[in-house]
Amino acid sequence: MTTADLVLRNVTLPTGRRADIVIAGGIVRHVGAPVRADETIDCAGYTCLPGAVDMHVHMRGGVQVEKEDWHTGTVSAIAGGVTVVVDQPNTVPPITTPELLRARVREAEGEAVCGFAVNAGVFPGADLSGMRDAGAMAFGETFAAPSSYGEGLDPETLKEMLTRIHALGGLATVHAEEVAGEAPATLADHDRARSGAGEARAVQAAAALAPDGMRLHFCHLSTAASIRAARGTVEATPHHLFLSHEMFAGDDTRARVNPPLRDEATRRGLWSCWDEIDVVASDHAPHTVPEKGLPFESAPSGIPGVETMVPLLMAAVRRRRITLASVIEKTSWRPAAVLGIPRAGFLPGDRADYALYPDEVTRIDASSLHAKCGWSPFEGLDAVFPDEVVVRGTRAYVCGDYREAHPAWYPGRGYLSSKRE
Repeated sequence: MTTADLVLRNVTLPTGRRADIVIAGGIVRHVGAPVRADETIDCAGYTCLPGAVDMHVHMRGGVQVEKEDWHTGTVSAIAGGVTVVVDQPNTVPPITTPELLRARVREAEGEAVCGFAVNAGVFPGADLSGMRDAGAMAFGETFAAPSSYGEGLDPETLKEMLTRIHALGGLATVHAEEVAGEAPATLADHDRARSGAGEARAVQAAAALAPDGMRLHFCHLSTAASIRAARGTVEATPHHLFLSHEMFAGDDTRARVNPPLRDEATRRGLWSCWDEIDVVASDHAPHTVPEKGLPFESAPSGIPGVETMVPLLMAAVRRRRITLASVIEKTSWRPAAVLGIPRAGFLPGDRADYALYPDEVTRIDASSLHAKCGWSPFEGLDAVFPDEVVVRGTRAYVCGDYREAHPAWYPGRGYLSSKRE
């Protein structure tokens, strides 16, 4: 080809080779020698990463619009180098029918600024096959224990649901915890009530209930023991990697989340499993400042995190704690493979989503973030935020300036199969 929509010049590839990436129609067309283009970006001095896929977000909206909406949530995602988000179905009301799922997709199409997918709710009476055909990306998170806006399923019901999902060829994503004791009054109480040992037992139990060979994914595992008890793929969050409850005052509700933040020893143990973690996802679950200002016993669990996920990991790369290749794998390529969507990358045919990261390490300042809730538990931590983000071959974000929305819907495999029948 002789012309292109966009060329990324002087990109340092994961192999160490420097090349130009030629983009047309939102797809990588050529990697190598330069060609003429409508627009170019000189990537010298930047680390160019494929756009991240955050496969665990709660974009709120609807009656929860004061917490977040598709526009503010996906603007926040773009500013953090995330170009595809997967919304969880424990909305209000929960997504249990094809009609509700299609309405959620329409809501996103009207407000989102990046790629998105929507999961189906797993509740007794939910129309699983109908939601699969309507485009659900995955089933769940499936609650093996209660959490915000989600009731836990008993083992018999969970087994039945997993069996039905497997028969549909679906991906089940599981929230596994044990809950015991009275309402916690402190972060340490919360940790004990939803203990790491209980989480590992719940993971093991859910894995045993799942049919052999099913597509199974465990959400937000917070301990090394849980990761080692799982089968299928496993996900960890930045808050369990970078935060412990010992970093906060005992009654600081900003750090209240399910599964809970653990102690420092457990947090360090989670890092020891870095190579065994398939996916890093944010579990972006914002609540308003007044909600988080309630007494600990009444305050909701959940924290914002889609914008800070990759920047926190990039700061860890700069400190040589982890490799750049592992960040690309866990935030972009592996989640795309788990979900079955086209990957962003550096080969012809790849999706042309990228984020360009400078060398400068900054500190997280909640006042400069874009989530509607206006606060962050990561305040003051080191981060590297992208200067530019490309979505589907178009400059969507340049040094804080949003250029153009690209709300591409990525339906699940069942939708694609049903359309061929």
